[in-house]
Formats: sequence, C-alpha cells, structure tokens
Amino acid sequence: MFSDEIVHNIDTKGRIIVPAKFRYELGETFWINRGLDGCLCIYPTSEWMKKSEKLEALSENSRDAREYVRQMFRLASEVTLDNQGRILISSKLIALAGLKKECVFVGANKYIELWDQERWEAHNETVESLDELAERINGTV
Repeated sequence: MFSDEIVHNIDTKGRIIVPAKFRYELGETFWINRGLDGCLCIYPTSEWMKKSEKLEALSENSRDAREYVRQMFRLASEVTLDNQGRILISSKLIALAGLKKECVFVGANKYIELWDQERWEAHNETVESLDELAERINGTV
C-alpha cells in the first residue's frame, strides 16, 4: 500500500528520484503512465497487469472503449531504477503532467500519483472537504 506525500525535484533530463519509501513495493522495474486530473500514475508491474487485463476486457465494438485503451497505452512505459534510485520520464509524459521542477509523489493505495507541485496545490484548493466527499460517496468506503 502506498501512502504519504513526498516532494522531489525533476532534473532537466527528465530524471527524478523515486522516494526510498516507495521503492521496495515498486521493485526495480515498474510502469508510469498518464493519470486522471492532470497527474502521472506509477504502478508496480503486478498492478499494471491487473489494469491491463481490465482494459483488455473492454468491448472492441465500442468506439469510446477503443479510444480509452488507445490513450491509456500510447504513453505507458516500463521504467527501471538507476543506481541512484531515479527513473527517466519521457518528455511527452512530462509535458502532459506539466512537470516543472518540484514534483509531488502522492501515495494512492495501489499506485502512486506524480504531480507538478503547483498543479497539486491548485488541485487541492478545489477539492471538497473529506467530510463532504465521504457523504457524497455514501458509505462505500
């Protein structure tokens, strides 16, 4: 399970140190991809495979399903930690998430979200209170 919020800087080559706290559960090789709400998502390989299986189960007869699968796989990439605990993020993913210098790793249970710090702060300003969210999802947690 991934939890916590940790800030690290991304360098001009697109490399960023993965927090030591997350490395053990991620393993040496894992997956990074676009996420929802303007972030990137980092998945252990086992979780990425589960997500892939769910996507594979979508109907190929549905235009929306085909496009969703296409968009989910077109920028997904397997990454490996280097000797310094860094990963290299593609320029397309960096641009998509608006990553500049300071980035925030946010534990999200089965995966990690990676946000540009300014975008993360702006996002949090628009989020309802935890109490309001709990009430809206009506006891499903």
